[in-house]
Amino acid sequence: MAIALNPYLNFPGTTREAMTFYQSVLGGELQISTFGDFGAQGPEANGVMHSHLETEAGMTFMASDMPPGQEDSYVAGNTITMSISGDDSEAMRRYWDGLAEGGTVQMPLERQMWGDDYGMLVDKFGVAWMVNIAGEQQG
Repeated sequence: MAIALNPYLNFPGTTREAMTFYQSVLGGELQISTFGDFGAQGPEANGVMHSHLETEAGMTFMASDMPPGQEDSYVAGNTITMSISGDDSEAMRRYWDGLAEGGTVQMPLERQMWGDDYGMLVDKFGVAWMVNIAGEQQG
């Protein structure tokens, strides 16, 4: 897997509708995972935990619903995060460390329920980042 940099959008509970719309306009394959797919129960189980649209033209972007209770903080245009994904652990951790320097770690880079190492931070310039190290084995 090559390392990829992609925009990541957040929506206040309308991710499925938005990403289905983007797929209808741009084409491509849309994958959607709900919180329920990973064991969540109750009303949030139907919320979109992660979606991924990859078009035939090579465009790729992702989106998710905002966490419960944060929908009121939604401001159109302020919901974009840069997402770096890859399986080169050394390079990915170097990116994480560099981006975190002088910034604020919102979620430490650690093992998640889907089996990857994942973390979120805001860099020293106010840009939000997500880093996902795919398939890394616990050591």
